[in-house]
Amino acid sequence: MTFSLSRRLLGAVAVLLSALALGGCGYNDFQRLDEQTKSAWSEVLNQYQRRADLIPNIVATVKGEANFEQETLTKVVEARAKATSIQATPELINDPAAFQKFQAAQGELSGALSRLMAVVENYPNLKANQGFQDLRVQLEGTENRITVARGRYVKAVQDYNVLARSFPTNLTAMLFSYKVKENFSVQNEAQISQPPAVSFDKPASK
Repeated sequence: MTFSLSRRLLGAVAVLLSALALGGCGYNDFQRLDEQTKSAWSEVLNQYQRRADLIPNIVATVKGEANFEQETLTKVVEARAKATSIQATPELINDPAAFQKFQAAQGELSGALSRLMAVVENYPNLKANQGFQDLRVQLEGTENRITVARGRYVKAVQDYNVLARSFPTNLTAMLFSYKVKENFSVQNEAQISQPPAVSFDKPASK
């Protein structure tokens, strides 16, 4: 009876010591930061999807303008199709090659949209179209949300990666297979505060 009680006590102490060891080596921090990066990434995806959903209405409105540059519209449509064809799951952030492919596709779409908005400046009827102006406001808001969401994701990944690379928590990372996560490239990070220009204000008269 006493032997059995001692074994139970030793087992309880071992569990307690294990829990303390895991907490001290950053295990719980990995759990928290891993969930934080997943949540931040989900918000990035939500905002990219919001932008993708706006594009068909923008294209349809622009098509109504006679003689609008078809090549510009085609590039937007093709870039959207390419971006939305990638299965953007939360697991994407753990696959460097897939992440870079997704990132490149979204960058291509941003560029195509920027060119479209620049060309619109040559069409006064579009600039005066209230429906198009409403879409412009929605697009501006979405680009701002993308900027904020990407910034939060960058910060979340930085916090996680510092934990994964630092001693002694890097030992925990190796033990439990917590790999360093992919982040936006330096070039894209520099663009976070510079969403595509979508202003339709007339240039100041000289």
